Formats: sequence, C-alpha cells, structure tokens
Amino acid sequence: MTTTTTTTPLEAMTASEPTVLWNDSADPRELAQSIAWGAVGATCNPVIAVSCVKADLPRWSDRMAQIAAERPTASESQIGWQVVEEISLEAAAMLLPAYEKFGGRNGRLSMQTDPRLARDAVALADQAEAFSRVAPNVIVKIPATANGIAAIEDAVARGVSINVTVSFSVPQAIAAAEAIERGMATREAAGHDVSAMGHVVTIMVGRLDDWLKDCVARDGVDIDPTYLEWAGVAAFKRAYGIFQERGFRSRLLSAAFRNTKHWSEFVGGDVVISPPFAWQQRIQDECEVVVEDRMAIPVDPAIIDALSELPEFRRAYDPDGMTIAEFDGFGATRKTMRQFLGADEELDHLVRDILVPAP
Repeated sequence: MTTTTTTTPLEAMTASEPTVLWNDSADPRELAQSIAWGAVGATCNPVIAVSCVKADLPRWSDRMAQIAAERPTASESQIGWQVVEEISLEAAAMLLPAYEKFGGRNGRLSMQTDPRLARDAVALADQAEAFSRVAPNVIVKIPATANGIAAIEDAVARGVSINVTVSFSVPQAIAAAEAIERGMATREAAGHDVSAMGHVVTIMVGRLDDWLKDCVARDGVDIDPTYLEWAGVAAFKRAYGIFQERGFRSRLLSAAFRNTKHWSEFVGGDVVISPPFAWQQRIQDECEVVVEDRMAIPVDPAIIDALSELPEFRRAYDPDGMTIAEFDGFGATRKTMRQFLGADEELDHLVRDILVPAP
C-alpha cells in the first residue's frame, strides 16, 4: 500500500527559508494551528485584543474583574491594556522556541503601542521600551507617521526591536528602514550587540488597495478594477528591491490581506508573510496557486502605467512620493489610525461593561 502525502500551500512556502509565515493574531487556538503550519511569529494590537476577548469572553470578563479588584484606582484603559499585555504574554510563550531557534530573527510576538500616544514621539518610545521588557521575544509596533519615525529611531537606539505599522507605501517603508539603521548605528556606537535585534517594516498592502478603491469611487475614475488588486503588490515589490539595494537590516512584512496575491507574489523573498488566520485557512483549503518564487517577477508594466494615473498611487509607489511630514495626511494612514483608536474605545467599553454592568 502506498501512502500519499499532500503538502499544503503554506507548508510548501515555509518548508525552506527565506520567506516565513507569521500569524496576524494572538488568539492561542489560532496561533497553535498556525505554528503547526510553520508560523514563526504573531501579532497583538487593540483590534486583535478585542477579538481575543470576545472569542473567550467568560475567561476575560473574570480576569478584568480580578484586575479591577487588584488595582482599585486603575482606569478602564489601564485595565484593558493589562489584558492586551497578558494576551501578548501567552502568545510570546508559544513562540519562544522559534525565537531561540532563529536567534531573535523570528519567534517574535508583536505588541502595538497605544495609538492615543501617536502625537508624542517620546511617549511612543517609552512605551515601546516598556513593552520590550514584557518578554524576551517581544517586538514593538510603532506607526510610520512623522512622530512615529522619530520614535522608531529612539526606541531602536534603546535596544527595542521594531515592527513598523500603519505603513502602506514605499516612502514610508524607506523612511522607517532608515530610522532603524540610524538607531542601530547609535546603539552599536555605544558598544551594544545588535545581532539579535529582529526588525520588520510592514506594508499593509490590502489597505493601500482599499484606499485607492475609495479614491476611484470618490473621483469617478475609469480604471480596470482588477488593476486595483495589484497596487499593494507593486508597492511591496518596489520597496523590496530598494531594501536589497541599500542593504537595510530590517525585513519587509506583508499584512492586511485582501487577495491571495498578497502572499503568493512575495514567495521567494527574504520577507515575512503575515495573514490573518482566516486567510491562512482559505489559502490552505481553497488556494490553487502554485507556490513558486515570484518575488523577482515584476508587476505587469501596463498595470503600473494605469495605476500611475492615480495621484495617490504615485504618492505610494514613488520612493520620493511623500515626505515624512506628509505621512500623517495620507488617506490610508488616517483611516487606519481611526480604526485603531476605535478599537481602543471598544476595549474600554468591554471593561466598562464588567465594572459597571448595565442596569
């Protein structure tokens, strides 16, 4: 009798380096399955924390009540952020073997700085440094905003490994990578070993697609709608080429999935692929894409030409399309920051419902 073993798409991708899989969730059940598929990283932020709390509400309701009793003067926000930290700690422990195996390059759990601190670069760096002490394999998410770029450099110089977030464009990715390099140089000059620092620069590819779709709908632009599914891919591939040319020590990370190209087009690159768990399931169960090295294959020039008619694509695709001062005003940035701030509010409301139940 012959036994046939079928390799799933994600298992084929993670069978060998350099492309690696991280799980865009800290839910322990999802993370355990993702690790079984080869994942060597994960993330937590207020949006994910709210989902984790809702997925196991009895447990976290009891824990919130316990924290409130232990910390009688703590605010709703402080209690909520302690829950975020505890969810992150569980996920970090699950990833510790990969962290040790890869010498800090993988096995990372991403914790996100509070978006309400976005106007204060020093406060962002301070919180990043505090989060980095939660567990040895924590990597901290700081947004690619004007203040965020300054905070990234500061935090790296303090020894914090960074996952750049709220990033959608080539100029943001380059500015963030340069800030990381400056921080690394400062730390090295002070005599510190930086070999175990594991920085990544996220490009939220699907959110760039989303923003361009909004612009097309708003302005009544006539463009093949399938081309809009390639914008994030094009920006990611262009940024990757620049990262390779300039020798940046951080890796790119693909996030905010909207289609299967957001992983399949990056296979073969020295990058991190970070799909939400639901997308991992879809890729495993339904995807018929052949897993092959596609990072070096350029996006069809006709698609690039058509997308380049859109001013917002040019801003995102051209390495000089935006200055650091212009990052905060980019539409995708504003939309994403509002969502993260909204998740903070929702987490506060979850805590409030425990502390002051409705009559």
